[in-house]
Amino acid sequence: MGALIIWLVVMIPVSALLTGLGIFAWRRQKPMWFWSGQTVAEDEIADIKAYNRANGIMWIVFSLFMWISTFMAFSNMKLAGMVMLITCILCVPVLPFAYWRIYKRYKRE
Repeated sequence: MGALIIWLVVMIPVSALLTGLGIFAWRRQKPMWFWSGQTVAEDEIADIKAYNRANGIMWIVFSLFMWISTFMAFSNMKLAGMVMLITCILCVPVLPFAYWRIYKRYKRE
């Protein structure tokens, strides 16, 4: 029971933070960035609203896997840990690649 409580104390804020980042990106009026310290100028993006929506969807989809892992711990803690680990390992190459495709798609020619 103690492990479950620790799991929830850690995973709920992390999952909520990622969901919040997706909502923030979706609603943002200026172009959303991906890398820390980097900004995207408004004149770089052809359709800022669609670009931000795509960014928001990317983060929300990632957060869904974290939420699944969070609540999976109620039935199987080991499986929840494996889902979280696989999600984190896959996010390293997949999220930058997904962002690069979003940026390339909405970049002004």
